[in-house]
Amino acid sequence: MSMPSTIAIDGPVASGKSTVGRRLAQRLGYRFVDTGAMYRALTVEAVRVGIDLEDEAALARLAQDTAIDIESSEGNRVIVNGRDVTAELRSDAVERGVSPVSKVAGVRTVLVKKQQAMAVGGGIVMAGRDIGTNVLTGADLKIYLDVSVEEQARRRYNELLALGEDVEYQAILDNLIRRDRIDSSRSANPLRPADDAVRIDTDKMDEDGVVEYIIKLVNER
Repeated sequence: MSMPSTIAIDGPVASGKSTVGRRLAQRLGYRFVDTGAMYRALTVEAVRVGIDLEDEAALARLAQDTAIDIESSEGNRVIVNGRDVTAELRSDAVERGVSPVSKVAGVRTVLVKKQQAMAVGGGIVMAGRDIGTNVLTGADLKIYLDVSVEEQARRRYNELLALGEDVEYQAILDNLIRRDRIDSSRSANPLRPADDAVRIDTDKMDEDGVVEYIIKLVNER
């Protein structure tokens, strides 16, 4: 059988899907798309122009009118209307606002169409929260990364400490519990594993181990 041309990776916050997806794409020579970065980019723009994050109609219009591009094969730079917003994607305002923005059905409809267009032709690894269940339902290989919320918080805490930020573990844990609840209960394409996804428990596996496991799955297809 031929090697999978489209690979979907889903999972909750801090499950490692972006890092795993990027490394996997590098190994396979595929393009990597982090769809979460697209929702963060739209949140950056909403905050910049002063849109009320509870105004779903305004957010849907903003999504329709905003050009979001992910540059380079590794998905390193995110461009919004010609402006590089990569450094703003992890700001406090975006951390607080991205889940409310992401749950808006009109926003998801617009961004899903953009993501599906990116996948035309294959040769892509796409990571997010509804890739296997909504964006690329026909993906050749679907992966779902499981992780406990405590491990999510530990990873995010260490990540932010490494960036020199003054953070508290409990505050991060509380925010992640809130975000996972929003993402799992939203009416528009909630976070859940696809029925045909391979589930991987990442609590006891580092990112390199997860990548090697997926490479093994790819070679077995």
